Amino acid sequence: MRGNKIDDLPHLETKPQMSVPKIAVTMGDPAGVGPEVCLHLLQNGELAELCTPVIFGDHDVLVETAKQCSMTEPSRYTGGLGEANRPCILDIGAITPTAFEIGIINAATGRASYTYVEDAINAALSGQVAAVTTAPINKEALHAAGISYPGHTEIFTDLTHSQHSCMLQYSSEVRCVFATTHVAYSEVPSLLTTSRILETLELGAQAMKRLRGDKPKIGVLGLNPHAGEHGLFGAEEEAVIIPAINAARAKGFDVEGPIPPDTAFLPNKRKETDLFVCMYHDQGHIPLKALCFDKAVNTTLGLPIVRTSVDHGTALDIAGQGKANPNSLFEAVKLALKFI
Repeated sequence: MRGNKIDDLPHLETKPQMSVPKIAVTMGDPAGVGPEVCLHLLQNGELAELCTPVIFGDHDVLVETAKQCSMTEPSRYTGGLGEANRPCILDIGAITPTAFEIGIINAATGRASYTYVEDAINAALSGQVAAVTTAPINKEALHAAGISYPGHTEIFTDLTHSQHSCMLQYSSEVRCVFATTHVAYSEVPSLLTTSRILETLELGAQAMKRLRGDKPKIGVLGLNPHAGEHGLFGAEEEAVIIPAINAARAKGFDVEGPIPPDTAFLPNKRKETDLFVCMYHDQGHIPLKALCFDKAVNTTLGLPIVRTSVDHGTALDIAGQGKANPNSLFEAVKLALKFI
């Protein structure tokens, strides 16, 4: 039985009184840059005044990472989650530094990263933390460990028993929600339905209203070149996208579309659009990461808990070298605070 596992702590049954919100921050895949950016978070005095970040990870892994990256080694926290009142590490005991090699895909790190997420979700569902912010996991490592989820979004949706969810990519430059995410391009057309597009639009609009306080201007992208040219280059716009747009307008949403994907993210269009509804993963991720890679935040909408995340991967090629930029993690914590 793992030490400090959420289910093993009887004092976690009652919700603690928090002077500032307590945020569970999962360490991500131990072989990637997650441990490094988490160390930066522990040293961020500005965020420590706004919340109490608790790293759900392994203390010894973080100590080893600090040595490799010439960073300050974290102190050991021996209390439970309920007593945490400063930035600290909740030592989950999922993996040791000798069980893997930095930068190398490993089933053991995939299992450990899933364990951090699972424990953090349980803590949020039981009211022990106000939100969950995740460092990156590696999908190949997950699958090597026999964990078949394609990503964080699907894990959170399943483990929180949520019927409807979607991904929101948020930044000051552009905001996108996605009707489909981690699937092959060949599968996208069959997964696009009027109800799914409308559901995604509604979840995104609710989030924008919550964050900004006013009715958002929404742009819905087409799937095909030139948004289909009235059926010349594909049938999806006429069959499912335009009906979703019409249904959204009937519900009172301020919607434009279908917008040709190649012109949707021009500067003037971005300025006048609060939220873009994208049909597939890269349709929104490419412009968003090109414009603001280190500032973008990934959020899962439709959950009973708040979940935000960095908008980058495990970066195995630079892991353990002291090169990782922690800004996306900082921004993810800040966005979680806005949702609380």
